[in-house]
Amino acid sequence: MLTVHLRVTDAATTRPLPVRVRVSGPDGAQYAPLGFSPEFPGGRNEAVGGQLRVGRERWFYTDGACELPLPAGVPLRVQAAKGPEWVPLDETVTLGAGQISLRFALSRWADTRADGWAAVDTRCHFLPPHAALLEARVEDLDVANLLAVPFPLLALDANTYATVPNLTAFSGQAPALDGGGSAVYVNTFNAHPVLGKVALLNSHRPVLPLTFGGEEPDDWGVCDWADQCHRKGGLVVWADAFEPAGGISGGEALVAAVLGKVDAIEVVQKPGRSPLLPWVYRLWDAGVRVPLVGASAKDSNAVRLGVTRTYARLAEGGRASSGAEAVPAGPPDPTAGARAGGNVSSWVEAVRRGRTFVTAGPLLDLFLDGPRATATARAQASEPRVELIVNGTVAAAGEGSATAAVNEPGWVAARVTGTAGFAHTSPVAVGSAVRKPEAVAALVALIEQTRDWAETLGRFANPKRKQALLDRCAEATQRLAGTS
Repeated sequence: MLTVHLRVTDAATTRPLPVRVRVSGPDGAQYAPLGFSPEFPGGRNEAVGGQLRVGRERWFYTDGACELPLPAGVPLRVQAAKGPEWVPLDETVTLGAGQISLRFALSRWADTRADGWAAVDTRCHFLPPHAALLEARVEDLDVANLLAVPFPLLALDANTYATVPNLTAFSGQAPALDGGGSAVYVNTFNAHPVLGKVALLNSHRPVLPLTFGGEEPDDWGVCDWADQCHRKGGLVVWADAFEPAGGISGGEALVAAVLGKVDAIEVVQKPGRSPLLPWVYRLWDAGVRVPLVGASAKDSNAVRLGVTRTYARLAEGGRASSGAEAVPAGPPDPTAGARAGGNVSSWVEAVRRGRTFVTAGPLLDLFLDGPRATATARAQASEPRVELIVNGTVAAAGEGSATAAVNEPGWVAARVTGTAGFAHTSPVAVGSAVRKPEAVAALVALIEQTRDWAETLGRFANPKRKQALLDRCAEATQRLAGTS
């Protein structure tokens, strides 16, 4: 075996390029860089960070260089990858006698930063901040949001302890770590087993408690979390939206969304028990146009950071571009991409204003020019099929682009599905908000489930807390009906 120095550079600059690498032999053997084990766990909160399991494949995160013990005289498959905007490397090489170096280069096929976009993963867990920063650089993310969440730890003394990994690294509105164009922010993930889960980002102080309910009384609220987060300058993202829990869907998180206390809805790659988009469309059809954000929800080495991500448009340029509001015409801000990691408020504001799209690969854009909407989609190896959605209905579709006239008030969005992967924009408002009666009725029925849960199953030690939840349900129902 030879100790071989492997180096990957940016083809445009010749500088070392952070990538994840995989080297394998013809017999299926996989070779780990020095400092790594060829086998590692893939369970939740099991040594998370710096390595990735994809089926039988093992990948290792590097800063662009590593040393590997490799055999000479046999064909070796060398792979390297770096986020969705780079052409991956997949080459076969055979080391000669005494050869101790391998050199490769990767090239971009797209550069969204130059167009004023920032790439953000809004949620991951359990990585040490330094590992999160390395993975963010490798996966070409401007921002990774590392969220503290409770985790029961079974200790060697046979006792189980309540722990909150990374809470002591809480950084709020400042990066916990940054470098190489990427930044890691540490905030919190707050959850009730029935009423809902929210990622609380950009909060200048932690919003506590992180949990309530379960074995404890239900004397708190998702709306309370949202209000506190907003008072602290934060961003409220509804996670696992509309997932059934405890016999209800939506919970108080839906109430918070209707009352304007939720800034965005999270989209992840892993499918839920209840399809997300039909319920999101009902929200938009009811006049509640909450933007979308993408998250990997990475909590193990079996999930790739940024596998689903948010693209937030920082620049004011473009026509009415991928968001809930029209964007004034003008040139993109050439420094916007460079600011993303160092100035979290820029992408946070873009999310609040709905200038986002979510993707698991394809790059997507949506423009409104008067009554005409145009969607375009790009992928590294194909022209994805893109659809224009007007008030929940496909108005036009095409390979790489689609255009349609929008002659009615409501909302417009674009999406990509199929072999190229999934992508979806936030809605763009067209005219005044429209409340479709069937959408309002479906959402009101879910709010009634939450009201019934509070009346019959909620465990409230303080009757005022129960009444507060009931009052919020009533207010949300009136808001949907347009009577408040």
